[in-house]
Amino acid sequence: MIIQPAVIALFVGSILVSCMVLYAACYGVSILKNWNLQDGSELQLILERKTYLISTIMSYAFAFQLLSLFLFIFTADKLSSLFVGAMCAAGTLNVNGFGYLTMLFKILNFLLGGVWLILNYADNRAVDYPLIKMKYFFLLIITPFIFAEMVTQAAYFLNLKPNIITSCCGSLFSPESAGIGASFTALPVVPMKILFYAVITITLMSGFYFFLRSGVAAGLLFSIMTLVAFAVSIAALISFISLYFYELPTHHCPFCILQKEYHYIGYLIYSTLLGGVVAGAGVGMLMPFRHRESLYEIIPRVQRKLTLITLILYLILAVITTCAMLFTDFKLQS
Repeated sequence: MIIQPAVIALFVGSILVSCMVLYAACYGVSILKNWNLQDGSELQLILERKTYLISTIMSYAFAFQLLSLFLFIFTADKLSSLFVGAMCAAGTLNVNGFGYLTMLFKILNFLLGGVWLILNYADNRAVDYPLIKMKYFFLLIITPFIFAEMVTQAAYFLNLKPNIITSCCGSLFSPESAGIGASFTALPVVPMKILFYAVITITLMSGFYFFLRSGVAAGLLFSIMTLVAFAVSIAALISFISLYFYELPTHHCPFCILQKEYHYIGYLIYSTLLGGVVAGAGVGMLMPFRHRESLYEIIPRVQRKLTLITLILYLILAVITTCAMLFTDFKLQS
């Protein structure tokens, strides 16, 4: 294991978050079995007091979980100088079989944790906690993924050895190589440009329509489109967007744009993508509960805020991408 402050922070933070989530999940089981707001028993009073504590604990735990994704990638990028062949986080994550698996778990837990925080926020706005069983059931679903992330991250850091020769991003994200990254780089540029802007436009239009009309169908369409836009944007970033930042026709790496040479623009791009998809998914997650009496006025307000956040973030993404394509001498024809 390589001893670095960021590595220790991630290692310890992951253990603490896992313990917090396990503690909350244990009470979640009791809440699912015994919660009854009409009951004045001692057990019900204990559960009501505990839910305040658990909500606070989970807010801090998932807030760290959201930040840990960026800290993990930042750490992997900084460690690249220790490994022969690595030029950025792409090579460092490829040092052993747990690097990219850990990153995938972190992205998944970022999305799940963000949606849980949205459910918790809406539930705490109502006087009768109408979503309490839903959010603790959702927490039980998240818990195994949090522990899987802790285990894979520990395995990744514990198996980091500086004498290992790894692959650079140029070979990992090359049309000639094998793997998912190579598949994205081989996507044709012109169709990907059309698909990217078409999906972003539909997402923005559906979100704007839902913001004005607040219909169920429009909200579900918008929520689905945010997920589609997230997936298409990742593919487009590797396929052609990154090329305009590097001004090189063969450099498809999605990690190098996180470096100082490119003004850390990658962090802004990924923040808009992840923040937008979490807020958009939250809109869809809240949709089945719009007609509950205590949430009748609360959820539409929350959904409008989430929609506005997604619209702003995805619009920023579109502007960044378009500016990168327009204000450069580099031209990509095919």
